[in-house]
Amino acid sequence: MWFGRLRSPRGTTALALLSLPLLLPMTGCLSLLTSKRKLPIPVAPATVQTASAEQLVAQLNASYSKFESLTATVDIQASRLKAKEGTATDYPTFRANILIRKPEMVRVLGRLPIVQTEMFDLASDGTKFTLVIPHYSKAYEGLNASKGNSANWYENLRPGPFYSAMVVKGLAEDELYSVINETITTEDASKKHLIASPDYLLNVVRRKANSMELYPVRVIRFRREDLLPYQQDLYDDNGNLKTQVVYGVYKDFGGVKYPGTMTLRDPQNGYQLVMTVERVTLNPALTDDMFQTKVPNGYAVTNLH
Repeated sequence: MWFGRLRSPRGTTALALLSLPLLLPMTGCLSLLTSKRKLPIPVAPATVQTASAEQLVAQLNASYSKFESLTATVDIQASRLKAKEGTATDYPTFRANILIRKPEMVRVLGRLPIVQTEMFDLASDGTKFTLVIPHYSKAYEGLNASKGNSANWYENLRPGPFYSAMVVKGLAEDELYSVINETITTEDASKKHLIASPDYLLNVVRRKANSMELYPVRVIRFRREDLLPYQQDLYDDNGNLKTQVVYGVYKDFGGVKYPGTMTLRDPQNGYQLVMTVERVTLNPALTDDMFQTKVPNGYAVTNLH
């Protein structure tokens, strides 16, 4: 009983005082075992800009409000992706002419490599599409959201991914958003150092009807060096990745700042397109008939409605 009542002037028990001689050698041993090592310091950009969520959204909305149409000439390197089998088949690069007009009108004319004859003709009025494939005398018709299951990647082409890739749309009135500030560290193998890339991630969501649940619409990544989008991930209503677009370095095309390359991945339709932009023209006059194509007589037509 007397032992429990012994206390130091600061309230430390006698037991604690008696244990100090045992603890001191232990802490000394730990300090002898401790060592320091240097970690590589990531190299950050010389300029890092700051923007709020509201400013990023305002920037997107302002840019999209000025957009009406575009035409582009691109070289496309296509791959057929089979995720379940873990395989990808790469095809020769071919040239394509692309026309885009609000609200979501698309026309893509692809030409076979070397011979430069028509490979496919994809046209959409924003709701329905027609895909003509002259080499096989085949055509597909359906809604823009119709999925493909053909072994030939170009028979699975749909207008929506092209529009999403070529144009970063503004936000709709019913869309909610938030921003995450994130720094990604990558290794530059050639220079043997780490690179720090500060990003903003703009998360765009919608609220389900009669519910508090939110579902993702898209995620847009901005580099804080220039506050330009460099990646878009777009989702369907079930939260599955529908389209992913990665933008390369922006270049000047006759006064228009536009990505020099775009990598479009469509996991649901099973293909990837790496597009190198040769020419782009912003807001040319495009008429409705430019987004229409006719199916020649004798073609086998598959209706996907």
